Amino acid sequence: MNELGQMIMTGVSGTSLTAEESKFLEEENIGGVLLFSHNYDNPAQLAELVNSIQQARQEYPLFIAVDNEGGRVFRFKKNFTQFPPMYHVGLTDSPKLCFHIAKIMADELLACGINVNFAPVCDVWTNPNNKVIGDRAFGKDEETVSKFVSSIIRGLQTNGVLSCAKHFPGHGHTTKDSHYDLPILKRTREELEDLEFKPFIKAIKSRTEFVMMAHLIVDSIDNELPSSLSPKAYQILREDLKFNKLIITDDMEMQAITDHYSVEEAAVMAISAGADMIEYRSMDAARKALEGLKEAKKTKKIKNDQFNQSIARITEAKKTYLSEYKPVYIPDIAKKLNTGASQSLMAEIREKIDQVLGQKNQ
Repeated sequence: MNELGQMIMTGVSGTSLTAEESKFLEEENIGGVLLFSHNYDNPAQLAELVNSIQQARQEYPLFIAVDNEGGRVFRFKKNFTQFPPMYHVGLTDSPKLCFHIAKIMADELLACGINVNFAPVCDVWTNPNNKVIGDRAFGKDEETVSKFVSSIIRGLQTNGVLSCAKHFPGHGHTTKDSHYDLPILKRTREELEDLEFKPFIKAIKSRTEFVMMAHLIVDSIDNELPSSLSPKAYQILREDLKFNKLIITDDMEMQAITDHYSVEEAAVMAISAGADMIEYRSMDAARKALEGLKEAKKTKKIKNDQFNQSIARITEAKKTYLSEYKPVYIPDIAKKLNTGASQSLMAEIREKIDQVLGQKNQ
């Protein structure tokens, strides 16, 4: 069995799986699939897509992930409950409300077979010109962000969906967007410890299953390599912050990476640095990355021990959370989405947010 495929999270091309995609997932024993808006038409179609992806599994189910942060970052714009930006939720000063939001997110995602949410954003929005994070953050200070990060993680994971704290070491003070450029964060180690690291420490204590590495250079950690490719950044997360679960990269097809490295080269660098899983929005890139890893294993550019440790972490997570997998029963989905309870919670959230914004504008 090819276990290296477990370290790959790939996108798929459309609203149903092609025969070629299914073959790649199964033959290469791929670890996970990340879904985007082009994979979604309606909840029943989504569940059928997820069921067909899971039919390609070899042993444990695949991680099926999506970005559902609330606000502008959610791929499924119809039928699901649409939550406000997390910055507005942070203004309510009610982590309890936030826990209920995460519970509804988890219930709705799980109803369609999605078992990983790439949330919460743990970045602290300290740079007002930072549009890529902006209102995706819970707040402008580390205390607020930490408090709400914990609520989201507990709300997701106690209801069956794994969370992912992102974007380590912290994207809140940058100006450039790593989708198009390589941001540089100028912070001393002390400043990072006082601000950026705190929400991630809280996320780790709240038992998040994943942490996502950002494609940005932090000059006091490594002034040459982005954190996603820097052994020094992974070492901080593992040794200083004591995180022993899964580390995944941000999308490796962002220009912060592709403008500087080939797909194969970047894949090998990320795994060598300490990533357990590497993420690709397209299957073409995922194939190239996997070939790069196979070559690195053959030439011993990456030691077997490193591969084995990552695969053991992935297997442990799947064994713990996904071993009782059942295919989604499609007739049940509609009654689990956008329910009366979720609508009444949304009304309460909107009222609280309007009150706070009204007071701020007076």
